[in-house]
Amino acid sequence: MTYNVQIKVMPLKDLLDPQGKAVLGGLQNLGLHTVEDVRIGKHITLQIEAASEEAAKALAEDASKKLLANPVMEFYEIEMVN
Repeated sequence: MTYNVQIKVMPLKDLLDPQGKAVLGGLQNLGLHTVEDVRIGKHITLQIEAASEEAAKALAEDASKKLLANPVMEFYEIEMVN
């Protein structure tokens, strides 16, 4: 069976996000002064062929740990979607 998995990868909250700061500055230059903070991450969608939802989630977890997220600088969340 094929499972759709969405993985959200974001910078750790305690770390500086230079890309987010650059976008924040751009938004403020455009007059959007009520935006207080910007954090930029990655949204990854996987289609996984697996025997069960648990197996698909385990594979997504493995992929996230080994390749998709850097645990020193980022955290990730996995969501199974229909």
